[in-house]
Amino acid sequence: MHALDETDLAILRELRLDARVTNARLAEAVGLSPSACLRRLRLLEHRGVIRGYTVLLAEPQRAGQVTVIVQITLDRQTEQHLTRFEAAIRRCPEVRECYLMTGMADYLLRVECRDAADYERIHKEQLSRMPGVARIQSSFAIRAVVTG
Repeated sequence: MHALDETDLAILRELRLDARVTNARLAEAVGLSPSACLRRLRLLEHRGVIRGYTVLLAEPQRAGQVTVIVQITLDRQTEQHLTRFEAAIRRCPEVRECYLMTGMADYLLRVECRDAADYERIHKEQLSRMPGVARIQSSFAIRAVVTG
């Protein structure tokens, strides 16, 4: 794993503000020539620092989506149990983010679904069947305040 330098970090900061920025504007913002900037960008992608680019919806409800924040507690926290759960959760396409946590719950998930009935299906058919799940606590988001 290569360490990121200040220029790499500046590129990432700019892309987080606007991932659709042109290479010329990105280069200008970080103080590089366009060719050097593009080379750095491709290297960040190749090394897996940048996995991809996505669209963040300002109002997911208008696009027919509901966000559910889910806390999952496993029955055991051994390396084997964590690995099995993580492998299974990666196969659940509705789970947009998953974090291993400190505190009361072992994992925090952001799940995107159509409505409460769709989440019920995801809960019943996928989340509750994940290996080692002891408890699931779900909260429906009313609206996003800060995203990005």
